[in-house]
Amino acid sequence: MASRVRGRLRRTLLGMLVAASVAVPVAGAARPAAVPAPAPSALPPLTAATPAVLGARYAAHRADIRAAERMAAGHGDRRRAAALREMAAPSRRFLSFDGRDGGRSAEVFGDLSRAARVAVLVPGSDTSLDRYGRLRAGAVALEHQLGRRGAVVAWLGYETPGTVSPEVLTAGLADRAAPGLASFVGELATAAPRARISLLCHSYGSLVCARAAHGLAVADIVLYGSPGVGASGVGQLRTRAAVWAGRGAHDWIGHVPHVRIPLLFTTVGLGTDPVSKGFGARIFDAGGGGHSDYLKPGSVSLRSLARIVGDGRA
Repeated sequence: MASRVRGRLRRTLLGMLVAASVAVPVAGAARPAAVPAPAPSALPPLTAATPAVLGARYAAHRADIRAAERMAAGHGDRRRAAALREMAAPSRRFLSFDGRDGGRSAEVFGDLSRAARVAVLVPGSDTSLDRYGRLRAGAVALEHQLGRRGAVVAWLGYETPGTVSPEVLTAGLADRAAPGLASFVGELATAAPRARISLLCHSYGSLVCARAAHGLAVADIVLYGSPGVGASGVGQLRTRAAVWAGRGAHDWIGHVPHVRIPLLFTTVGLGTDPVSKGFGARIFDAGGGGHSDYLKPGSVSLRSLARIVGDGRA
């Protein structure tokens, strides 16, 4: 019986890979050319989260965003130019920004200079400068839930896979993203040494967090809506952080086969379900929401995540 179940899972996953491989070239052919952007300001590593240091950094990246907006407008991409125009508003605060290659950024919500608790959001598939609204809305909701001594950083520091793509079934993009996340968290921990830092990792972002987990100076690594993290259990993450996992009752990700299949040049599938008992994570109540509802205002999952960030309990 077990072998038949594994066989069905294997066929299902391979079917997903074939479908993704066919869909991506068709979708890619319809996409416009990459939007050009200037190189960002060359800034030294962040070593102190004081109002003066942060203010100078925010101003430098605001100028970078405006320069990228002008280049996008000149290229004729009104959608990207409009998105960048919103990001360049005086109320917005970016620790990093690079408009090239689809865009990378790290935006701060709340007062990082005074924060005792900092949540770093690591998003999943289909997140970009052009599709930034959902990540921003979640960061705003979490920052409000945390209260005055909490801050949130929305870290869009990597090329996310498409939901329907071969990349979403493998660890390749996560492996490339992990060093950048580790470097960013290390910089943040140095700049705010008294803050309690938690990584909140959604969907494919949970794989990025798992790949970066070893040695990170964080209190918590929270995996939610996760398709798997390429590990069979918490021990393989080699982290001292508390590892949490949760999944909403109506999240479709629960139907993804949790297997790993070695192929000729890669391994397909992301392995053990992080909410399974054998994985060993601390389980938090994620309520009845769907895959995009974890940071929805008023949701059970948002309250659970805020409690974990606040004091390490769900």
